[in-house]
Amino acid sequence: MNWQVMDFDLSKAQKLLQQSARDFFTRECKPERVRELMATETAYDAELWQAMADQGFTGLTIPEEYGGLGLSLVDLIAVAEEMGRACLPGPFLSTLWAASLIERAGNEGQRKQYLEPISAGELKATVALLEESADWNADAVQLRAEKDGKEYRLRGAKHFVTDAAVADVIIVVARDGDDLVLLPVEKGAAGVTVIATPGIDATRKLYSVEFDNAAVPESSALAFTTKTKEALEAATDVANVAICAEMLGGMQWTLENTVEYAKTRQQFGKPIGIYQAVQHQCADMFNYAESARSAVYYAAWTVSENDPSAKLAVSVAKGYASDAAREVGNRGVQIHGGIGFTWEHNIQLYYKRAKASEIMFGDANCHREEIARKVVDESEG
Repeated sequence: MNWQVMDFDLSKAQKLLQQSARDFFTRECKPERVRELMATETAYDAELWQAMADQGFTGLTIPEEYGGLGLSLVDLIAVAEEMGRACLPGPFLSTLWAASLIERAGNEGQRKQYLEPISAGELKATVALLEESADWNADAVQLRAEKDGKEYRLRGAKHFVTDAAVADVIIVVARDGDDLVLLPVEKGAAGVTVIATPGIDATRKLYSVEFDNAAVPESSALAFTTKTKEALEAATDVANVAICAEMLGGMQWTLENTVEYAKTRQQFGKPIGIYQAVQHQCADMFNYAESARSAVYYAAWTVSENDPSAKLAVSVAKGYASDAAREVGNRGVQIHGGIGFTWEHNIQLYYKRAKASEIMFGDANCHREEIARKVVDESEG
């Protein structure tokens, strides 16, 4: 029997990449800047985005022939973890999801058209998948792409589209008969209206996108075959692993700052950290974070290696990280006491991000159901 061995830690080069990312975000994305961007309509900063592009972050996993660095998903999570630690605002995750979809579904010309400017920081993108059902399963898509000569016509709406107001292109997942079709809609296209939607996490804005007979050339569609769904699922796996790494970074920030607070906060003349009840809470936070780290690293490795267990590993990572990030946030706020509930303290930023990330790409219950289906299918097969 052949066994593959995976080292559950980053390599020396990956640790250097992660430290470089931490230094960058510590310098360029301080909490004050995060709060400033949250207060804007889009949470987008062109200068910060270009600085990230100059570091190569916008093209980390994009192949070198399209201007990217061509790194692995494990390299990506080393950086994404630091983005989570900084509570990075803006369209990075949305653009990563769209770029991963274009890479898998687009033809050579489309990859060159979109991936090169994404790598350079000149183009931002997102994917419009969810509808009224808020179901992340591609089979739930109902928006029709009706053929009209050599064009597709879109009528209807997509909901909870991240960063739609700043995206230069929105990849709309629609239904052409029984098949799915991926239609790039350019910013400012006729018949397209973007409407802001209130969300719990002000660092990642949500929108509804309404289509009133919007036209998309048939030649622009990313894929016409049954592989469209496979490409969408594979791209979503990449985005899922990235958001898990973000949640891990947020958990680590919450743990470290809560432990430091427990060491310095005095009650009855003593640091609250000497009490076992507080120590137990901190120990739980550590266990949640480290267990999530193992699940996320393994999921990233399986996806990078095209391992047959990749989809199962991604569901395990997202299911566990979703619960863990919420629980770490709960304990962090509880140990901080009254100040943990205030707008002035930064812990509320991370707790809101954790709650929003928990739902994105399916919550823990959704992924536990997916795990159960995969296990049943394998046992029956």
